[in-house]
Amino acid sequence: MKRLLLLCLLASLFSNVTAKEVAGINLAETMQRAEDGVTLELNGAGVREKFFFDIYVAALYLQQKSNQASVILNSEAAARVEMRMLYSEVKQEKFVQGWNDGFSANLGEAQFKQLVERLNQFNGWFETLTEGEMIELDYFPGKGTRVKIKGVEKGVIPGGDFFQALLSVWLGEKPVTKSLKEDLLGL
Repeated sequence: MKRLLLLCLLASLFSNVTAKEVAGINLAETMQRAEDGVTLELNGAGVREKFFFDIYVAALYLQQKSNQASVILNSEAAARVEMRMLYSEVKQEKFVQGWNDGFSANLGEAQFKQLVERLNQFNGWFETLTEGEMIELDYFPGKGTRVKIKGVEKGVIPGGDFFQALLSVWLGEKPVTKSLKEDLLGL
C-alpha cells in the first residue's frame, strides 16, 4: 500500500513537471521539433481574452527562457508560438484584422511597409477556426516562419524580421493585451 501511495505521489509530481495546464489545455514544458531536432522550452502561456470571452490559449516556446520582451524580440534563435482555439468560432476576417492591427500598432511606418507583402501572404493562409483547433508558428533561423493551421503546413514566410514583428503582436510596446504579454514572459 505504501508503494502504491509513493508511486501515485511520484506520478503526480512528474506530471506537474512535464505539463502545464492553461484554460483546460495541457501544454508540454519542453518539446523537440522533428524537422531540426531543436529542443524548445515553454517560456509562458496565457489566454487571449476579448470582451470577456476566452478566444485562444497562446504558448511561447524558446530555446532559452527569458522574461524580457526586448531579448526575445531581438533573438534569432528557434522559437514557436502555439495558438489553441477556445472560442466556438473565430472567422478568418478576425485573424486578418488582428494581425494587421498588431503589426501596425507595434511597427514604424517604414518597417510595416517593408513587411506588408509578406503579411498579406501570411493573412491569405488563415481560415475560420473553431474550438480545439490549433495554429503553429515556428521560426527556423535562416529560413523563416513556418505556418501550420489545423496540422496542415501552409508555407514559410522568409526573414527573421517577420517573426520578430509577429512576436511584437504579443510582446511589443502595444501588445494585444498586457496580461497575455506578462503570461508569455512568465511573469
